[in-house]
Amino acid sequence: MSARAYRSMPSDNTVERRDFLKRGAAAAAAVAAVASSGLGNRFLFAHESGQAAPAAKTPPPKPKTNIEDALKIPRTKTSLPGLCPGRIVEVHDPAAMPDGNPDPAVVRAMFEKGIAALTGKNSKDSFALLFTKDDVVGLKVNPVGPGLISTRLELVDAVAAWLEAGGIPRKNIVIWDRFDYMLTDAGFTAERFPGMSIEGLQTMDEAAQEGKTTDNSKWLKPDGTHVSVPNFDLDKYYWADVDGPKDLEYLNQHVFNGKHSYFGKLLTQRLTKIINLPVFKNSGNAISMATKNIGYGAVCNTNRLHAPLFLDVCVEVLAFPDVRDKMVLNITDGLRSQYDGGPGPNAKFAYVDNRIYLATDPFALDMLCYNLLTEKRKAMGVSVNENPRFTEYLRYAEKLGLGVVDQEKMIHVRA
Repeated sequence: MSARAYRSMPSDNTVERRDFLKRGAAAAAAVAAVASSGLGNRFLFAHESGQAAPAAKTPPPKPKTNIEDALKIPRTKTSLPGLCPGRIVEVHDPAAMPDGNPDPAVVRAMFEKGIAALTGKNSKDSFALLFTKDDVVGLKVNPVGPGLISTRLELVDAVAAWLEAGGIPRKNIVIWDRFDYMLTDAGFTAERFPGMSIEGLQTMDEAAQEGKTTDNSKWLKPDGTHVSVPNFDLDKYYWADVDGPKDLEYLNQHVFNGKHSYFGKLLTQRLTKIINLPVFKNSGNAISMATKNIGYGAVCNTNRLHAPLFLDVCVEVLAFPDVRDKMVLNITDGLRSQYDGGPGPNAKFAYVDNRIYLATDPFALDMLCYNLLTEKRKAMGVSVNENPRFTEYLRYAEKLGLGVVDQEKMIHVRA
C-alpha cells in the first residue's frame, strides 16, 4: 500500500484513517445535518479536539468495562509502573538530526546515555535489570506519518543493538503495530531489519475502505469473518458495554464489531517483554504518545471506544497483564515532533527537536510530555484548551497504581 493513504489531518477538520469509520444510520444522519453548516467532521471528533459538539448535552455515564477483572490479577515484579516509577529521562543532542535526517551514531549514543540515566547502570547492567537472554521482545512502533513523524528507524536500530548486545538473538525481536501495511509504508521491512520479525496484528483493505472497490475478498472470508480473526486471542479481551457498527467498512478496519476488543496473540502468546516506541505529537488538545500508542494498538475493535471512553482506554487496556506485566520500557521519539494537526502527520506543524524521552512508567512519561507539548503549543500561538479532562486519565492510572503523575513525586532528569 502507498504512503499516500495516510493523509495530513488538522485534527479539528479532518479524520485520521486509523480512526475513520462509517457511523451507521443514526450517526450518518447527524453528520449530514451538520455537514451543510460547515462543521463536517468536527462534530465526530469533538472529543479529541476539545471543542463541544453542536448542541452538545451532558455526556452519558461512562460505559461499564471489565477493568475490575484486570485489577484482580496479581501483579509481578515487572508490572507497571515498572523499575523507575515517576522517573523520566530527557536526552537532547542538537546533532541528532542534521539536515532533518537522523545521524545513527548520535541517536545510538543518545539512547545509551538515556538508559544509563534512567536505570543508574551502564548498558550491559541496565539490560540485565529489564531483560533476560530468553526474552522475546516486541518493539511497538508508531508508523503513522512515514518519513515525517513515524518512529525513526535509527532509534529502533539503537534499541535492537542494545538487546542484541545483551544476548537476545534478532529472531527474538519483533517490530510490530496494529496494521501490517503501515509498517511497510514506514520502512519497517524484513529487508531493512534482517533477521527480525515485522508483524502487524491485522490487515486492512484500503481500497475497500475508501469505497474504490466492492470486492471484499482480500479481507472478508466466505463465512463473513475477517481474515485477521486468527491473529487475536478470544480468551483475552478488553470488554466495554459499547457495540461497534455493523457495516463492512468498520469490520474491515476493526476485525470485530461487538463489545469485545481482543488482544493480539502476539502479545498474549509470544512476547515476554515489550518496548513502547511512540512519537511526540498531539491529538487535538490531548496527546497521542506512550499510552495511546499501546492502548489503541494492542487490541482490535477500538473506534467504538473513542467517543464514550477515549483516553480511559489508554489506562484500562494497559491494566491487563499482557501489557501491564510485559511493557518494561517506553521511549518517546521526539527527534522530529509535531505540536498541532495530530494525531495524523502534518508537515506544517512538525519540527526537528533532537530529543528522546525514556521511562519505565508510561503515565509519568505522558504527563511530562503533555506539559511540554502544551508549552510548545502556546509558544507557537496555538489556542490551547487546558481542561483537566485531557490529563484526568493519567490521574486515573495513578489511582490504579499503574503510574506516578503527581508533579511533586515525578523526577524529570535532563541527561
